[in-house]
Amino acid sequence: MPAQKRLNRDELVATAMSVVDAEGLEAVTVRRVAQQHDVTPMALYRHFDDKDGLLDAVAERVLDDVRLPAADDRPWHEQMADLLTAFLDAMRPHPNATPLLFDRILSAESGLAITERTLTLLAEAGMSVDDGAEHACKALNFLVTLVLTEPGRGDDTDPAARDEALRAKRARLLTLDPARYPHVVAAAGPLTDCPSAEAYYRRGVESIVTAMRGPAAAAAPTAV
Repeated sequence: MPAQKRLNRDELVATAMSVVDAEGLEAVTVRRVAQQHDVTPMALYRHFDDKDGLLDAVAERVLDDVRLPAADDRPWHEQMADLLTAFLDAMRPHPNATPLLFDRILSAESGLAITERTLTLLAEAGMSVDDGAEHACKALNFLVTLVLTEPGRGDDTDPAARDEALRAKRARLLTLDPARYPHVVAAAGPLTDCPSAEAYYRRGVESIVTAMRGPAAAAAPTAV
């Protein structure tokens, strides 16, 4: 009898991630991953209870890729900007996987570490527990949405279809009446495709930090 193939959990997660990156979340199944490793689906159940367990592991892999910046003596908002940027840097290579983080960030050790660091910085800013939690949740939701709605991202699983859809959308905007929609027509290019991804994400982080700094300043004790 031939020896049973030994499965490596990390390799299975990497395979699932590659399917997500190429074809989206709906394409991931235990059977699909098993086929790519030339085993039966039952062989994967040593590592994952079901498809949800496999997706949990994919989300954890994204969170594990966040390079959490070390705490230092800079103002809290500068450290927060670095933290949010590190989070984005981990998500951007895997946009199809980012929706998983909405419900799973508190289920992984790495996700808990990110959340703890975020709440610590907000506490240092003077926010209450309730306000800090609210702003931390909003920051996560905004970051995920930022990745999902990057102009021009479209259907990452079919680049040709994406490019064709972008051309059609831009062409439609350019046919609008410039007397009625002068700014829309002028911005047809950047509205349909991101002219600078780095600037897009930098401004996103700046928006979040600015939104945090207002309540933090209001919560800070007044000097006598």
